Amino acid sequence: MLHRQRANATEIQTEATMNQGVLAGKTVVELGSMIAAPFATHILQQLGATVIKVEPPVGETTRKLVRGGPSGSFLAFNRGKKSLCLDLQKPQGKKVFRKLVEDADVVIHNLSPSASKKLGVTFDDCNALNPNIIFCAIKGYGDGPLSQEVASNPIAEAATGIMFSNRIDGRPSRLGPSYHDQFAGCYAVISVLAALLSKDETKRNIELGLYETGLHIAARDLLGVQLKSQLLGRPETEPSAEFSIPGYGSYEGSDGRWVYLVMLTDDHWRKFCAALQIEQIDDLTTLRERRRERSRVEAIVRNAVAQYEYDVLAALLSKHGVGFTEVLSADRVLSAAQAQAPGKYSEFEFKEYEFQAPDLPIPILVRSDELTTAPPLLGENTDEILASLGFDTAEVSDILDSRAAIPADTEQALWSLPKARG
Repeated sequence: MLHRQRANATEIQTEATMNQGVLAGKTVVELGSMIAAPFATHILQQLGATVIKVEPPVGETTRKLVRGGPSGSFLAFNRGKKSLCLDLQKPQGKKVFRKLVEDADVVIHNLSPSASKKLGVTFDDCNALNPNIIFCAIKGYGDGPLSQEVASNPIAEAATGIMFSNRIDGRPSRLGPSYHDQFAGCYAVISVLAALLSKDETKRNIELGLYETGLHIAARDLLGVQLKSQLLGRPETEPSAEFSIPGYGSYEGSDGRWVYLVMLTDDHWRKFCAALQIEQIDDLTTLRERRRERSRVEAIVRNAVAQYEYDVLAALLSKHGVGFTEVLSADRVLSAAQAQAPGKYSEFEFKEYEFQAPDLPIPILVRSDELTTAPPLLGENTDEILASLGFDTAEVSDILDSRAAIPADTEQALWSLPKARG
């Protein structure tokens, strides 16, 4: 059942005093697919901007990824947006898009370079319509020999060293979640906010490479290997703390629940030993000694944790100031006490389905209106937006009849399987 996350805020704030976000009044046009651009505009929407999601007749890719319907990515990163379904290959579709850009503040897309040129969605195209437009293109690669090539999240991981060190059965593998896409979306938001603050017109044309995003994220590891090469005379990747510091990682309790321990320093080790009443061992007091006796230390920690049920263990660790948390499966995350505190997530209904979606964790800047608004159906706001752009009734009918713009099919089932009961 939908219940309470925003209840307290709703009771306290009247409609007149409701926070509309620091970007209230700004209009953002998104031509996004998958994650990078939709994630960027999701953040801007949470900050108060009106986001108009321009989608092709088949819909944005993430609308059809799970059982023929919307995926978790679509549900998480598109709530509260408006959907305008346009065929930009038709003259009337292009006409609608041009009028949209004329009145917008920001355009963000992650189209391929060739697609943006074909559809007339380059900076020059948009700037000719609106000299004040802030334009942000998230590409596979920035300037360089690969600038016209296509890249995706796993390609960025592979090309910037992340994948080489993340192996499953010896095979370089992607991390799992598309964090590089989301980082690129964050960098896009930073760029847009900077451009809004700047009076320099040359700062309004922003190009952001997913590859270059990956390089920046990997800076710690890239400099670490440079340091080791100069110290040791050979390249050596800096290992993760989890694999180089004993006592740092996941351990299973007596009830089958897992705890993750952060044990970086000698002080961390002392606190852990005090918490679980482990006698101090003279030859394990320093990190250097514990590293030398890694297998021995791992056995001590593993056996100590295995004696306790999680709740008892958590109380002991917390009392002694040990850094830890339970390793949670995704279905349990939002049931945790910390996640249940007000302001962490919002609830919304999408057709007959119910969802809880985490909010941007900067409550003082985030809007308090429209957080419980579901993602739009494909073309849900087409009629409304066409009217707002000044097209009269006859023009709207002509545009819709030509299928240059398409309204929502409210009767279409979202997923191929019916909602599970229970």
